[in-house]
Amino acid sequence: PCAARAGRAIYYGGPARRTRRNRIMNYGLLTLVPIVIVIALALITKRTLEPLILGTLCTYLIIDGAGFAQGWMDAFFRVATDRDHQWVFMVCALFGSLIALLGASHGTLGFSKWLSRLGRGPRSTLFITWVMGILIFVDDYLNIMTLSTCMKKQTDRNKVPREALSYVIDSTGAPVCAILPFSTWAVFFSGLFFAEQGVAQLGYGSAIETFYHVIPFAFYAIAAVVIVPLFGFGLLPKMGRMRTAYLRAERTGQVYSPESRELNLEDEDDEAAPGAHGNILDFVVPIGVLIVLAIAGGELFLAVLAAIAVCFVLYIPRKKLSVTRFCDLAMHGFCNMIPTVAIIFFAFVMQEAMSDIGIAAYVINAVRPFMSAPLFPVITFAVVALLNFSTGSVWGIPAIVTPIILPLAFSIGANPLVVMGAIVSGATLGSHACFYSDATVLTSSCCRMQNMDHALSQLPYALCAAGLAAAGYLACGFLL
Repeated sequence: PCAARAGRAIYYGGPARRTRRNRIMNYGLLTLVPIVIVIALALITKRTLEPLILGTLCTYLIIDGAGFAQGWMDAFFRVATDRDHQWVFMVCALFGSLIALLGASHGTLGFSKWLSRLGRGPRSTLFITWVMGILIFVDDYLNIMTLSTCMKKQTDRNKVPREALSYVIDSTGAPVCAILPFSTWAVFFSGLFFAEQGVAQLGYGSAIETFYHVIPFAFYAIAAVVIVPLFGFGLLPKMGRMRTAYLRAERTGQVYSPESRELNLEDEDDEAAPGAHGNILDFVVPIGVLIVLAIAGGELFLAVLAAIAVCFVLYIPRKKLSVTRFCDLAMHGFCNMIPTVAIIFFAFVMQEAMSDIGIAAYVINAVRPFMSAPLFPVITFAVVALLNFSTGSVWGIPAIVTPIILPLAFSIGANPLVVMGAIVSGATLGSHACFYSDATVLTSSCCRMQNMDHALSQLPYALCAAGLAAAGYLACGFLL
Protein backbone atom coordinates (compact mmCIF):
# COMPACT_ATOMS: atom_id res chain seq x y z
CA PRO A 1 0.00 0.00 0.00
CA CYS A 2 2.86 2.41 0.59
CA ALA A 3 5.16 1.70 -2.35
CA ALA A 4 5.47 5.45 -2.78
CA ARG A 5 7.06 5.69 0.66
CA ALA A 6 9.67 3.13 -0.34
CA GLY A 7 10.40 5.17 -3.43
CA ARG A 8 10.77 8.27 -1.29
CA ALA A 9 13.24 6.56 1.02
CA ILE A 10 15.35 5.29 -1.86
CA TYR A 11 15.24 8.75 -3.38
CA TYR A 12 16.81 10.17 -0.26
CA GLY A 13 19.69 7.75 -0.63
CA GLY A 14 20.19 8.16 -4.40
CA PRO A 15 22.97 10.07 -6.14
CA ALA A 16 20.68 12.53 -7.93
CA ARG A 17 19.29 14.05 -4.79
CA ARG A 18 20.88 17.48 -4.80
CA THR A 19 24.26 18.86 -5.88
CA ARG A 20 24.85 20.31 -2.40
CA ARG A 21 24.88 16.78 -1.02
CA ASN A 22 28.03 16.03 -3.02
CA ARG A 23 29.89 18.92 -1.39
CA ILE A 24 28.77 18.56 2.23
CA MET A 25 31.12 20.33 4.58
CA ASN A 26 32.10 19.19 8.04
CA TYR A 27 30.38 21.49 10.52
CA GLY A 28 31.64 19.60 13.57
CA LEU A 29 29.47 19.82 16.67
CA LEU A 30 27.35 22.49 14.94
CA THR A 31 25.82 19.56 13.01
CA LEU A 32 23.97 18.54 16.17
CA VAL A 33 22.84 22.03 17.24
CA PRO A 34 19.57 22.13 15.20
CA ILE A 35 18.28 18.82 16.51
CA VAL A 36 19.18 19.79 20.08
CA ILE A 37 17.19 23.02 19.61
CA VAL A 38 14.19 21.12 18.22
CA ILE A 39 14.11 18.59 21.07
CA ALA A 40 14.68 21.20 23.80
CA LEU A 41 11.97 23.54 22.49
CA ALA A 42 9.50 20.69 22.03
CA LEU A 43 10.01 19.56 25.62
CA ILE A 44 9.69 23.12 26.96
CA THR A 45 6.72 24.27 24.85
CA LYS A 46 5.01 20.87 24.48
CA ARG A 47 4.48 21.74 20.83
CA THR A 48 5.86 20.20 17.66
CA LEU A 49 5.38 22.45 14.64
CA GLU A 50 7.14 25.58 15.87
CA PRO A 51 10.32 23.78 17.06
CA LEU A 52 10.54 22.03 13.68
CA ILE A 53 10.29 25.31 11.77
CA LEU A 54 12.94 26.91 13.97
CA GLY A 55 15.17 23.83 13.65
CA THR A 56 15.09 23.95 9.85
CA LEU A 57 15.87 27.68 9.84
CA CYS A 58 18.76 27.11 12.24
CA THR A 59 20.16 24.35 10.02
CA TYR A 60 20.32 26.55 6.94
CA LEU A 61 21.72 29.42 8.99
CA ILE A 62 24.64 27.11 9.83
CA ILE A 63 24.98 25.91 6.22
CA ASP A 64 24.46 29.17 4.30
CA GLY A 65 25.05 31.93 6.83
CA ALA A 66 23.36 35.18 5.81
CA GLY A 67 21.92 33.49 2.73
CA PHE A 68 20.01 30.93 4.79
CA ALA A 69 16.62 32.04 3.43
CA GLN A 70 17.42 30.73 -0.06
CA GLY A 71 18.57 27.33 1.22
CA TRP A 72 15.52 27.02 3.46
CA MET A 73 13.20 27.98 0.58
CA ASP A 74 14.85 25.41 -1.70
CA ALA A 75 14.22 22.66 0.86
CA PHE A 76 10.65 23.88 1.42
CA PHE A 77 9.75 23.62 -2.26
CA ARG A 78 11.62 20.35 -2.79
CA VAL A 79 9.32 18.85 -0.17
CA ALA A 80 6.21 20.61 -1.51
CA THR A 81 6.75 19.47 -5.10
CA ASP A 82 7.86 15.89 -4.42
CA ARG A 83 5.16 13.48 -5.58
CA ASP A 84 5.79 10.95 -2.82
CA HIS A 85 5.44 13.62 -0.15
CA GLN A 86 2.23 14.80 -1.79
CA TRP A 87 0.98 11.21 -1.61
CA VAL A 88 1.44 11.21 2.17
CA PHE A 89 -0.31 14.57 2.57
CA MET A 90 -3.30 13.52 0.49
CA VAL A 91 -3.72 10.13 2.17
CA CYS A 92 -3.74 11.78 5.60
CA ALA A 93 -6.20 14.48 4.54
CA LEU A 94 -8.57 12.10 2.74
CA PHE A 95 -8.60 9.81 5.74
CA GLY A 96 -9.80 12.84 7.71
CA SER A 97 -12.71 13.05 5.29
CA LEU A 98 -13.48 9.36 5.78
CA ILE A 99 -13.39 9.68 9.57
CA ALA A 100 -15.79 12.65 9.46
CA LEU A 101 -18.25 10.73 7.28
CA LEU A 102 -18.13 7.61 9.46
CA GLY A 103 -18.77 9.70 12.56
CA ALA A 104 -21.66 11.69 11.10
CA SER A 105 -23.41 8.53 9.88
CA HIS A 106 -23.00 7.08 13.40
CA GLY A 107 -21.29 4.07 11.85
CA THR A 108 -18.46 4.45 14.36
CA LEU A 109 -21.04 4.44 17.15
CA GLY A 110 -22.60 1.24 15.82
CA PHE A 111 -19.25 -0.52 15.64
CA SER A 112 -18.31 0.71 19.11
CA LYS A 113 -21.54 -0.70 20.59
CA TRP A 114 -20.89 -4.06 18.96
CA LEU A 115 -17.29 -4.05 20.17
CA SER A 116 -18.42 -3.32 23.73
CA ARG A 117 -19.65 -6.92 23.94
CA LEU A 118 -16.05 -8.10 23.60
CA GLY A 119 -14.23 -5.37 25.49
CA ARG A 120 -16.09 -5.00 28.76
CA GLY A 121 -13.30 -3.32 30.67
CA PRO A 122 -10.10 -1.30 30.21
CA ARG A 123 -7.79 -4.32 30.06
CA SER A 124 -9.82 -6.35 27.59
CA THR A 125 -10.33 -3.26 25.42
CA LEU A 126 -6.59 -2.62 25.21
CA PHE A 127 -6.02 -6.31 24.48
CA ILE A 128 -8.51 -6.17 21.59
CA THR A 129 -6.75 -3.07 20.29
CA TRP A 130 -3.43 -4.94 20.41
CA VAL A 131 -4.84 -7.97 18.59
CA MET A 132 -6.45 -5.81 15.89
CA GLY A 133 -3.16 -3.93 15.49
CA ILE A 134 -1.39 -7.21 14.76
CA LEU A 135 -4.08 -8.33 12.31
CA ILE A 136 -3.91 -5.08 10.31
CA PHE A 137 -0.23 -5.65 9.58
CA VAL A 138 0.10 -4.63 5.94
CA ASP A 139 1.15 -1.01 6.52
CA ASP A 140 1.65 1.25 9.53
CA TYR A 141 -0.42 4.11 8.05
CA LEU A 142 -3.36 1.77 7.43
CA ASN A 143 -2.91 0.30 10.91
CA ILE A 144 -2.85 3.66 12.71
CA MET A 145 -5.74 5.27 10.86
CA THR A 146 -8.05 2.26 10.95
CA LEU A 147 -7.35 1.26 14.54
CA SER A 148 -7.83 4.75 15.97
CA THR A 149 -11.14 5.09 14.14
CA CYS A 150 -12.30 1.68 15.40
CA MET A 151 -11.25 1.91 19.04
CA LYS A 152 -11.37 5.53 20.21
CA LYS A 153 -15.00 5.57 21.36
CA GLN A 154 -14.69 2.15 22.99
CA THR A 155 -11.60 3.09 25.02
CA ASP A 156 -13.23 6.39 25.99
CA ARG A 157 -16.27 4.50 27.27
CA ASN A 158 -14.01 2.33 29.43
CA LYS A 159 -12.11 5.39 30.73
CA VAL A 160 -8.83 4.35 29.11
CA PRO A 161 -6.62 7.44 28.71
CA ARG A 162 -5.97 8.47 25.13
CA GLU A 163 -2.27 8.26 25.99
CA ALA A 164 -2.68 4.49 26.51
CA LEU A 165 -4.70 4.06 23.31
CA SER A 166 -2.16 5.98 21.23
CA TYR A 167 0.71 4.01 22.78
CA VAL A 168 -0.89 0.67 21.88
CA ILE A 169 -1.70 1.85 18.35
CA ASP A 170 1.80 3.23 17.74
CA SER A 171 3.36 0.06 19.16
CA THR A 172 1.39 -2.13 16.76
CA GLY A 173 2.11 0.10 13.76
CA ALA A 174 5.74 0.13 12.69
CA PRO A 175 6.89 -2.64 15.11
CA VAL A 176 4.36 -5.16 13.76
CA CYS A 177 5.09 -4.22 10.15
CA ALA A 178 8.82 -4.68 10.79
CA ILE A 179 8.55 -8.31 11.93
CA LEU A 180 5.96 -9.69 9.51
CA PRO A 181 7.09 -10.70 6.01
CA PHE A 182 3.91 -9.56 4.25
CA SER A 183 4.16 -5.82 4.95
CA THR A 184 5.48 -2.78 3.10
CA TRP A 185 8.37 -2.68 5.58
CA ALA A 186 9.40 -6.22 4.58
CA VAL A 187 9.29 -5.32 0.89
CA PHE A 188 11.38 -2.20 1.43
CA PHE A 189 14.04 -3.66 3.70
CA SER A 190 14.40 -6.93 1.81
CA GLY A 191 15.07 -5.02 -1.41
CA LEU A 192 17.41 -2.61 0.36
CA PHE A 193 19.50 -5.36 1.95
CA PHE A 194 19.59 -7.70 -1.07
CA ALA A 195 20.98 -4.90 -3.23
CA GLU A 196 24.19 -4.87 -1.17
CA GLN A 197 27.15 -6.90 -2.35
CA GLY A 198 27.64 -10.01 -0.25
CA VAL A 199 24.07 -10.42 1.01
CA ALA A 200 22.98 -12.53 -1.98
CA GLN A 201 25.98 -14.80 -1.36
CA LEU A 202 24.65 -15.72 2.10
CA GLY A 203 22.68 -18.44 0.32
CA TYR A 204 19.16 -17.74 1.56
CA GLY A 205 17.64 -17.38 -1.91
CA SER A 206 15.52 -14.37 -2.80
CA ALA A 207 15.43 -10.99 -1.09
CA ILE A 208 12.27 -11.76 0.88
CA GLU A 209 13.62 -15.16 1.94
CA THR A 210 16.72 -13.41 3.25
CA PHE A 211 14.49 -11.05 5.20
CA TYR A 212 12.79 -14.07 6.84
CA HIS A 213 16.12 -14.83 8.51
CA VAL A 214 16.51 -11.20 9.62
CA ILE A 215 13.15 -11.09 11.45
CA PRO A 216 14.30 -13.01 14.58
CA PHE A 217 17.01 -10.37 15.07
CA ALA A 218 14.64 -7.37 14.90
CA PHE A 219 14.81 -7.25 18.70
CA TYR A 220 13.33 -3.78 19.23
CA ALA A 221 10.24 -4.48 17.13
CA ILE A 222 9.66 -7.80 18.91
CA ALA A 223 10.14 -6.25 22.36
CA ALA A 224 7.85 -3.29 21.58
CA VAL A 225 5.02 -5.61 20.51
CA VAL A 226 5.43 -7.98 23.46
CA ILE A 227 5.52 -5.17 26.05
CA VAL A 228 2.03 -3.92 25.02
CA PRO A 229 -0.05 -6.76 26.57
CA LEU A 230 2.17 -6.65 29.68
CA PHE A 231 1.26 -2.98 29.95
CA GLY A 232 -2.42 -3.57 29.19
CA PHE A 233 -2.86 -6.26 31.84
CA GLY A 234 -1.01 -4.26 34.49
CA LEU A 235 2.07 -6.51 34.59
CA LEU A 236 4.20 -3.51 33.66
CA PRO A 237 3.82 -0.43 35.88
CA LYS A 238 2.47 2.87 34.65
CA MET A 239 5.43 5.22 34.32
CA GLY A 240 5.97 8.93 33.84
CA ARG A 241 3.25 10.76 31.95
CA MET A 242 1.33 7.54 31.44
CA ARG A 243 0.89 7.27 35.20
CA THR A 244 -0.27 10.89 35.30
CA ALA A 245 -2.78 10.16 32.53
CA TYR A 246 -4.25 7.18 34.39
CA LEU A 247 -4.54 9.24 37.59
CA ARG A 248 -6.32 11.99 35.64
CA ALA A 249 -8.79 9.51 34.14
CA GLU A 250 -9.41 7.92 37.53
CA ARG A 251 -9.96 11.17 39.42
CA THR A 252 -11.71 13.34 36.82
CA GLY A 253 -13.01 10.89 34.21
CA GLN A 254 -11.19 12.87 31.50
CA VAL A 255 -9.52 10.55 29.01
CA TYR A 256 -7.47 13.35 27.46
CA SER A 257 -5.52 16.28 28.86
CA PRO A 258 -6.96 19.82 29.09
CA GLU A 259 -4.59 20.82 26.27
CA SER A 260 -6.31 18.27 24.00
CA ARG A 261 -9.86 19.37 24.78
CA GLU A 262 -10.16 21.69 21.81
CA LEU A 263 -9.31 18.76 19.52
CA ASN A 264 -12.33 16.85 20.83
CA LEU A 265 -15.09 19.47 20.86
CA GLU A 266 -16.85 17.93 17.86
CA ASP A 267 -16.81 14.49 19.48
CA GLU A 268 -18.34 15.97 22.63
CA ASP A 269 -21.09 17.50 20.53
CA ASP A 270 -21.75 14.15 18.85
CA GLU A 271 -22.03 12.40 22.19
CA ALA A 272 -24.62 14.95 23.31
CA ALA A 273 -26.81 14.41 20.24
CA PRO A 274 -30.10 12.80 21.32
CA GLY A 275 -31.48 9.70 19.67
CA ALA A 276 -28.28 8.70 17.89
CA HIS A 277 -28.53 5.13 16.57
CA GLY A 278 -25.62 3.52 14.81
CA ASN A 279 -25.65 0.75 12.22
CA ILE A 280 -22.51 -1.36 12.31
CA LEU A 281 -22.62 -1.84 8.52
CA ASP A 282 -22.17 1.91 8.02
CA PHE A 283 -18.73 1.43 9.55
CA VAL A 284 -17.71 -2.11 8.60
CA VAL A 285 -18.46 -1.88 4.88
CA PRO A 286 -16.35 1.26 4.12
CA ILE A 287 -13.50 0.13 6.40
CA GLY A 288 -13.66 -3.38 4.93
CA VAL A 289 -13.42 -1.96 1.42
CA LEU A 290 -10.49 0.18 2.54
CA ILE A 291 -8.53 -2.76 3.99
CA VAL A 292 -9.30 -5.21 1.16
CA LEU A 293 -8.40 -2.77 -1.61
CA ALA A 294 -5.27 -1.63 0.21
CA ILE A 295 -4.09 -5.24 0.42
CA ALA A 296 -5.26 -6.38 -3.01
CA GLY A 297 -4.56 -3.23 -5.00
CA GLY A 298 -1.39 -2.13 -3.24
CA GLU A 299 -2.32 1.56 -3.19
CA LEU A 300 -3.68 3.17 -0.03
CA PHE A 301 -4.59 6.44 -1.75
CA LEU A 302 -7.03 4.75 -4.12
CA ALA A 303 -8.35 2.57 -1.30
CA VAL A 304 -9.27 5.64 0.79
CA LEU A 305 -11.00 7.25 -2.20
CA ALA A 306 -12.94 4.03 -2.79
CA ALA A 307 -14.00 3.91 0.88
CA ILE A 308 -15.32 7.49 0.61
CA ALA A 309 -17.21 6.53 -2.56
CA VAL A 310 -18.74 3.55 -0.71
CA CYS A 311 -19.88 5.93 2.03
CA PHE A 312 -21.67 7.98 -0.62
CA VAL A 313 -23.46 4.92 -1.98
CA LEU A 314 -24.36 3.71 1.52
CA TYR A 315 -25.50 6.96 3.10
CA ILE A 316 -27.18 9.07 0.39
CA PRO A 317 -29.90 6.66 -0.86
CA ARG A 318 -30.84 5.81 2.75
CA LYS A 319 -30.93 9.53 3.61
CA LYS A 320 -28.39 9.15 6.38
CA LEU A 321 -26.80 12.26 4.87
CA SER A 322 -27.83 14.67 2.16
CA VAL A 323 -25.50 15.30 -0.78
CA THR A 324 -24.73 18.79 0.52
CA ARG A 325 -24.06 17.52 4.03
CA PHE A 326 -21.87 14.71 2.64
CA CYS A 327 -19.71 17.15 0.66
CA ASP A 328 -19.47 19.59 3.57
CA LEU A 329 -18.39 16.83 5.94
CA ALA A 330 -15.81 15.49 3.50
CA MET A 331 -14.27 18.93 3.17
CA HIS A 332 -14.48 19.57 6.89
CA GLY A 333 -12.69 16.31 7.70
CA PHE A 334 -10.09 17.09 5.05
CA CYS A 335 -9.40 20.48 6.65
CA ASN A 336 -9.23 18.95 10.14
CA MET A 337 -6.08 17.11 9.06
CA ILE A 338 -4.25 20.28 7.99
CA PRO A 339 -2.42 20.67 11.36
CA THR A 340 -1.23 17.08 11.06
CA VAL A 341 -0.14 17.59 7.46
CA ALA A 342 1.71 20.79 8.47
CA ILE A 343 3.75 18.91 11.10
CA ILE A 344 4.53 16.06 8.69
CA PHE A 345 5.47 18.61 6.01
CA PHE A 346 8.03 20.31 8.23
CA ALA A 347 9.26 16.93 9.44
CA PHE A 348 10.12 16.26 5.79
CA VAL A 349 11.79 19.67 5.55
CA MET A 350 13.78 18.70 8.66
CA GLN A 351 14.84 15.51 6.90
CA GLU A 352 16.09 17.59 3.98
CA ALA A 353 17.92 19.95 6.32
CA MET A 354 19.59 17.14 8.29
CA SER A 355 20.69 15.47 5.07
CA ASP A 356 22.09 18.74 3.74
CA ILE A 357 24.09 19.39 6.90
CA GLY A 358 25.44 15.83 6.77
CA ILE A 359 24.31 14.46 10.12
CA ALA A 360 24.52 10.81 8.94
CA ALA A 361 28.15 11.12 7.83
CA TYR A 362 29.06 13.05 10.99
CA VAL A 363 27.59 10.48 13.39
CA ILE A 364 28.99 7.48 11.50
CA ASN A 365 32.47 9.01 11.38
CA ALA A 366 32.23 9.81 15.09
CA VAL A 367 31.54 6.19 16.05
CA ARG A 368 33.80 4.53 13.45
CA PRO A 369 36.83 4.35 15.82
CA PHE A 370 34.77 2.21 18.22
CA MET A 371 33.80 -0.35 15.60
CA SER A 372 34.60 -4.00 16.30
CA ALA A 373 32.83 -7.23 15.36
CA PRO A 374 31.34 -7.91 18.85
CA LEU A 375 30.19 -4.31 19.35
CA PHE A 376 29.12 -3.66 15.77
CA PRO A 377 25.44 -4.79 16.05
CA VAL A 378 24.68 -2.72 19.15
CA ILE A 379 26.51 0.31 17.72
CA THR A 380 24.56 -0.07 14.47
CA PHE A 381 21.28 -0.17 16.40
CA ALA A 382 22.21 2.93 18.41
CA VAL A 383 23.44 4.90 15.40
CA VAL A 384 20.43 4.14 13.18
CA ALA A 385 18.04 4.86 16.06
CA LEU A 386 19.80 8.15 16.83
CA LEU A 387 19.77 9.24 13.20
CA ASN A 388 16.12 8.26 12.78
CA PHE A 389 15.17 10.10 15.96
CA SER A 390 17.17 13.14 14.85
CA THR A 391 15.72 13.38 11.36
CA GLY A 392 12.32 11.68 11.59
CA SER A 393 13.32 9.97 8.32
CA VAL A 394 12.16 6.45 9.11
CA TRP A 395 13.03 4.85 5.76
CA GLY A 396 15.38 7.52 4.44
CA ILE A 397 18.14 6.90 7.01
CA PRO A 398 18.34 3.11 6.40
CA ALA A 399 18.60 3.82 2.66
CA ILE A 400 21.53 6.17 3.34
CA VAL A 401 23.46 4.14 5.92
CA THR A 402 22.93 0.55 4.70
CA PRO A 403 25.47 0.88 1.82
CA ILE A 404 27.99 2.01 4.46
CA ILE A 405 27.14 -0.33 7.33
CA LEU A 406 26.73 -3.70 5.57
CA PRO A 407 30.06 -3.67 3.66
CA LEU A 408 31.74 -2.62 6.91
CA ALA A 409 30.03 -5.52 8.73
CA PHE A 410 31.35 -8.01 6.18
CA SER A 411 34.85 -6.52 6.33
CA ILE A 412 35.19 -6.84 10.13
CA GLY A 413 33.48 -10.22 10.41
CA ALA A 414 30.25 -9.17 12.13
CA ASN A 415 27.18 -11.39 11.68
CA PRO A 416 25.33 -9.74 8.74
CA LEU A 417 21.88 -11.03 9.74
CA VAL A 418 22.22 -9.54 13.23
CA VAL A 419 23.44 -6.25 11.71
CA MET A 420 20.48 -6.13 9.31
CA GLY A 421 18.17 -6.81 12.24
CA ALA A 422 19.82 -3.91 14.08
CA ILE A 423 19.13 -1.61 11.12
CA VAL A 424 15.46 -2.64 11.06
CA SER A 425 15.23 -2.17 14.84
CA GLY A 426 16.88 1.25 14.73
CA ALA A 427 14.42 2.39 12.06
CA THR A 428 11.50 1.01 14.08
CA LEU A 429 12.65 2.80 17.23
CA GLY A 430 12.93 6.03 15.25
CA SER A 431 9.40 5.67 13.91
CA HIS A 432 8.04 4.73 17.33
CA ALA A 433 9.85 7.21 19.59
CA CYS A 434 10.63 10.31 17.49
CA PHE A 435 8.01 12.92 18.38
CA TYR A 436 7.87 14.32 14.85
CA SER A 437 8.03 11.09 12.84
CA ASP A 438 5.03 10.68 10.55
CA ALA A 439 3.78 7.65 12.52
CA THR A 440 3.87 9.47 15.88
CA VAL A 441 2.21 12.61 14.53
CA LEU A 442 -0.44 10.60 12.69
CA THR A 443 -1.22 8.51 15.78
CA SER A 444 -1.70 11.53 18.05
CA SER A 445 -3.82 13.27 15.42
CA CYS A 446 -6.09 10.26 14.83
CA CYS A 447 -6.47 9.81 18.60
CA ARG A 448 -7.38 13.53 18.93
CA MET A 449 -4.67 14.49 21.40
CA GLN A 450 -1.69 16.82 21.59
CA ASN A 451 1.31 15.26 19.89
CA MET A 452 3.69 15.72 22.83
CA ASP A 453 1.18 14.09 25.21
CA HIS A 454 1.46 10.95 23.13
CA ALA A 455 5.20 11.13 22.43
CA LEU A 456 6.28 11.67 26.04
CA SER A 457 3.83 9.21 27.60
CA GLN A 458 5.00 6.32 25.42
CA LEU A 459 8.71 7.18 25.69
CA PRO A 460 9.45 5.14 28.88
CA TYR A 461 8.05 2.00 27.25
CA ALA A 462 9.97 2.66 24.04
CA LEU A 463 13.14 3.01 26.13
CA CYS A 464 12.38 -0.30 27.89
CA ALA A 465 12.14 -2.04 24.52
CA ALA A 466 15.29 -0.24 23.37
CA GLY A 467 17.18 -1.45 26.44
CA LEU A 468 16.13 -5.05 25.81
CA ALA A 469 17.10 -4.74 22.14
CA ALA A 470 20.51 -3.29 23.00
CA ALA A 471 21.17 -6.16 25.40
CA GLY A 472 20.18 -8.63 22.70
CA TYR A 473 22.55 -7.11 20.12
CA LEU A 474 25.36 -6.99 22.64
CA ALA A 475 24.87 -10.66 23.44
CA CYS A 476 24.63 -11.66 19.77
CA GLY A 477 27.77 -9.68 18.96
CA PHE A 478 29.80 -11.83 21.34
CA LEU A 479 28.00 -15.14 20.84
CA LEU A 480 27.22 -15.31 17.09
